[in-house]
Amino acid sequence: MIRAGVGFSDVLNPKTAAAEATAAALQNAGLSRAEGALCFATTAYGAAYTMILRAVATEAKTREVAGCSSLGVIACEQEVETGHALVVIVFGGEGLTARRFFAPTLRGRGAEVAGEIASAVRPALGKTNLLCLFADTYNMDAEALLPALSRELPNTMVTGGGASEDGSVGETFVFCGDVVSNNAASGMLIAGDFDLTVASSLACAPIGPAHRVTSVRDNVILELDGRPAYQVFAEAVGPLAADLRRALAFVFLAVPMDPGADKIERGKFLVRNILGASQEHGALAVSHHPKVGDIVGLVLRDGERARSNLKETLEELREQLKTAPVLGLYFDCVSRGTGLYNIPGHDSAYIRQYLGEIPIGGFFTGFEIGPSGNHAGILQYSGVLALLSERTEKN
Repeated sequence: MIRAGVGFSDVLNPKTAAAEATAAALQNAGLSRAEGALCFATTAYGAAYTMILRAVATEAKTREVAGCSSLGVIACEQEVETGHALVVIVFGGEGLTARRFFAPTLRGRGAEVAGEIASAVRPALGKTNLLCLFADTYNMDAEALLPALSRELPNTMVTGGGASEDGSVGETFVFCGDVVSNNAASGMLIAGDFDLTVASSLACAPIGPAHRVTSVRDNVILELDGRPAYQVFAEAVGPLAADLRRALAFVFLAVPMDPGADKIERGKFLVRNILGASQEHGALAVSHHPKVGDIVGLVLRDGERARSNLKETLEELREQLKTAPVLGLYFDCVSRGTGLYNIPGHDSAYIRQYLGEIPIGGFFTGFEIGPSGNHAGILQYSGVLALLSERTEKN
């Protein structure tokens, strides 16, 4: 039987907070010791991250501890986005194993880091494998690392997110054991015989039809459907085009997960930033490298669209699940939360409404990692939910 629990603390003393949250998580799980523990702590505790990790390991009686810094944390129905806050997630049970990993020097070494992670966890792989990956958001080379990781570990689900911060330090940190580092990746392999379900919800929905790229130079789209790309953009965003800075904060590029797709469908596209738009040159600079002939779209981020997408995703999950989950990990974009919905605890409340009172823990991310076609990918402006359940059919 899998046992899991989530604990939270906002006590100012970091050692006390870590011990308090871990003790609560163990009690909620019905465990005297944990097989593994995940810890996410806000920037306010930054000077004491090492102390926090040691306290978690001592209280949980395990060396298998991983996590990262965060702007805010998620603990069941609580979403705390400011000040002192940390969450501890513990898990254990018969046949469930945990293996932490750490890969230093992340920048420019995507494929090499993937190989190091795979080598570290491969001996611990089980029947079902969930790799929780946390990376320094400011140094992550996702386009190289994630496809390489999928090739190295083809039967392993990869999820997680980028470490975040409140903007006061300009650095993000990952945790492994009692090691705290930037320009690095860390995480935890959770392996065993269990059912695993992962789903993602976007805060963006399409505006207007899909468009075909007809002229492009590197990451600058010159033409869509044979027309200046800026003109297509301006027509789609309407009055927002008069305030370009505001427009680029809410309107993004949609890229189908399937390269052969001819339309933009819910749950089947990735979101990428529009870096700049030039009326003079008729061009859009994007954080993507499309090719002539590719299909792309424009999407708008707002609270109503995000809420609708989340509800549809949770409805589908509820129908898909055969048994109630025993643990949920939620990795939610920093652009969601109170800033998007104008109320705290929004996503957590809906998760409980649709899925019941299950232990859910996570953090607000710099980017999200989740299913993207046939492998893991970056899912910006998303909430990624990984659910562990007791296996319904023993093989």
